[in-house]
Amino acid sequence: MRGMETSFADRLSTAATAKQNRLRRSSALDPAKDPKFAERQAARHAARANKEARIAERKAAKEAEAARSVAEKAAEEARIAARIAAEEARISAKKAAEERARQIAREEQKARDKVLGDKLVAEEKARADERAAIYADRKAKRKAKKRRK
Repeated sequence: MRGMETSFADRLSTAATAKQNRLRRSSALDPAKDPKFAERQAARHAARANKEARIAERKAAKEAEAARSVAEKAAEEARIAARIAAEEARISAKKAAEERARQIAREEQKARDKVLGDKLVAEEKARADERAAIYADRKAKRKAKKRRK
């Protein structure tokens, strides 16, 4: 069995040979040297680029849809706000007109009350003057009667 033992130099040369064989096999299998490899690689790159383009297109479509949706929502809110403002203006104008009508009615009532009040005051004054005249006449008659006696 002594003949089976190998020396250190033999082991080194065996390892170097094995290493060279592995390098030769791996270089023979190297895909960079395969002409179809470059075609497959180019096809993969093209497919990846197409996929990324489709993804970007879908993303842009989603963003456009979101922007359109936001714009529609803002437009609807603006229409609602305009309707509310118009309704508030109409109500405000109606209230102002009603208030003005009430104010005119109050002023007319005050004028009628003043005329009526002035008339009543004049009638009351006329009655008071009439009574005063009656009393003065009675008093004068009594005085005249007393002087005659």
